[in-house]
Amino acid sequence: MIRTGTELGSTLAGGLRDLGRTGLFLGRVLTALPASLRRWRAHVRQLWFIGAMSLTIIMVSGLFVGLVLGLQYYQALNQFGASGALGTLTALSLYRELSPVVAALLFSGRAGTAITAEIGLMRSTQQIEAMEMMAVDPVRHVVAPRFLAAAVAMPLLCVVFSAMAIMGAHWSAVLWLGLDNGIYWSGMVGSVDFADDLLGGVFKALVFGVLIGVIAAFQGFHAHPTGEGVAAATTRTVIHSAIAILAFDFVLTAFLM
Repeated sequence: MIRTGTELGSTLAGGLRDLGRTGLFLGRVLTALPASLRRWRAHVRQLWFIGAMSLTIIMVSGLFVGLVLGLQYYQALNQFGASGALGTLTALSLYRELSPVVAALLFSGRAGTAITAEIGLMRSTQQIEAMEMMAVDPVRHVVAPRFLAAAVAMPLLCVVFSAMAIMGAHWSAVLWLGLDNGIYWSGMVGSVDFADDLLGGVFKALVFGVLIGVIAAFQGFHAHPTGEGVAAATTRTVIHSAIAILAFDFVLTAFLM
């Protein structure tokens, strides 16, 4: 019993220590960010690699999420004769919760792990130490472009995910199950508020992008310089990002409401 309590306390202390180190690392990245913008080609290259290369999984996943939502919502609403509210329910659930959260989880699995693995590989091959010996700030040249690309790409990918999911719900509900096309779109247009619903979801995605960017960069930057250390850092990126996304989703939802 005492041993279990000791291990739990040690784990909790380690988690709090890593949380504090991540916060300090975020401050260091934000400080180096203005100077890194001079190298705009590096930012564009990272935006392409992190954002554009994630479009496939975001679009395909969004489409199938929408197809499933259309089927499930139609079955549930049709029992109460409220199938005309399918468009409203689909849009609100996507804009407010599903799109930012699911897209962020997918983004952390694809782009977050890539950031960690790339920076961790630079650590294991001593490229970061070489930059420090040459008086080149690795945070400015390596971390900042990837962090900014994650923060910019995540809201855009969230919008793409929402569009594909709404299209998928339309296909399953209107084209397959026979819901009236006008009812589907009119209910959605009449109930969705641009500022509260759409921009609220985009704001969530922005926060999630910042979280994923700093967690992935932190884990890669402080990974042990071995193949096993880089693999462990990549695993921690997925776990920590998922926990942070879900925790901040609750906080942001309470704040925006």
